[in-house]
Amino acid sequence: MLCTGQIKLFCTSKAGKRVILKVAQPGDVLGLSAMIAGARHEATAEAIESVQFKRVRKAEFNEFLHEHIEASLHASHALSLESNRALINIRRLAVSASAAGKLAAVLLNWGCGASHREGESRFAMTLTHEELAALAGTSRETVTRTLRRFQDEQLIQIAGYSIRILSPRGLEELSG
Repeated sequence: MLCTGQIKLFCTSKAGKRVILKVAQPGDVLGLSAMIAGARHEATAEAIESVQFKRVRKAEFNEFLHEHIEASLHASHALSLESNRALINIRRLAVSASAAGKLAAVLLNWGCGASHREGESRFAMTLTHEELAALAGTSRETVTRTLRRFQDEQLIQIAGYSIRILSPRGLEELSG
């Protein structure tokens, strides 16, 4: 379980191209599906910032789930959310017609966990443009150009590492 910090989970193709699957936040249980299925975790984990996590052995975890039905229900819920997020990511990467739509969806997803005020959300973007591109399934250059366009159209505001979504509705329209 991730206690503090952020970890990016990604896969790398044989050609060396990375696709970021998720950026884990505090409270996320990494490798839950692999542990329950008894399978190997297929993603690589890399800390974005200083992290603390609690490692749990498979046997201890399974015993805990057997003894605590409520924990089993929480694990089931977490797996359902993980599956749903995976489907949303597949949809974003495969169905969105434009790079702008893909990036808009990524920003909206990050904005979900952000602080909200008067219809806006603000969050710290700890990923580089290259990493954002890997998450959106596009190139770094396209991310840089599209972020500039989003600012010009007053959809977002960027100040250092902080991104403020000014028009969630505008980004939603782009993301389809």
